Amino acid sequence: MKEISTNTSANSERDIRIADIFRKYQAQLKGFIAKRVSSKEDSEDILQNVFYQFMKSDQEDNPIEQIAAWLYSVARNQIIDRSRKHREEEMPYLSNNEDDGTFLKELSELMPDEDQSPEMDFIRSTVWEELENALLELPGEQRTVFELTELEGIPFKEIAESTGIPVNTLISRKRYAILFLRKRLYSLYEDIL
Repeated sequence: MKEISTNTSANSERDIRIADIFRKYQAQLKGFIAKRVSSKEDSEDILQNVFYQFMKSDQEDNPIEQIAAWLYSVARNQIIDRSRKHREEEMPYLSNNEDDGTFLKELSELMPDEDQSPEMDFIRSTVWEELENALLELPGEQRTVFELTELEGIPFKEIAESTGIPVNTLISRKRYAILFLRKRLYSLYEDIL
């Protein structure tokens, strides 16, 4: 009889913990989802699915260390799955003037600095992490030109003078880098929108 009451109290504690987490994150997650899903019904379904996944998770054997990040990650995945079912949007083509830092500028505009919410912090860290990983996949010459022009703001002319590589070659390398990065970051771009 003692074993049953111990089990019941453990389940009761788990239910209280889940209810506390639901109360703590419900409004934030609802706002996060609503910004990315046009239908109120879809938004509510996704929110329910997120907490259902949380309830299904085995907290004893595999405890979730960062609950907020886990919840936002599940929400993001649910939104992606839902949007893939509905339609696919094409990523807008960024400016042709590639020597003025437009690629990172436009990427940054998707994540406004004034939004300091936990979900935007999560999105920012995810975007920069994915960008770093994508840059590592570029051929060295393309990555170097991209980093010098986009991250350090060095003009093509100055790079050409210091390296002896013609400006047109540098522009071409950066163009290939941007085309690769657009393709590589496309799914992430969809997630943000």
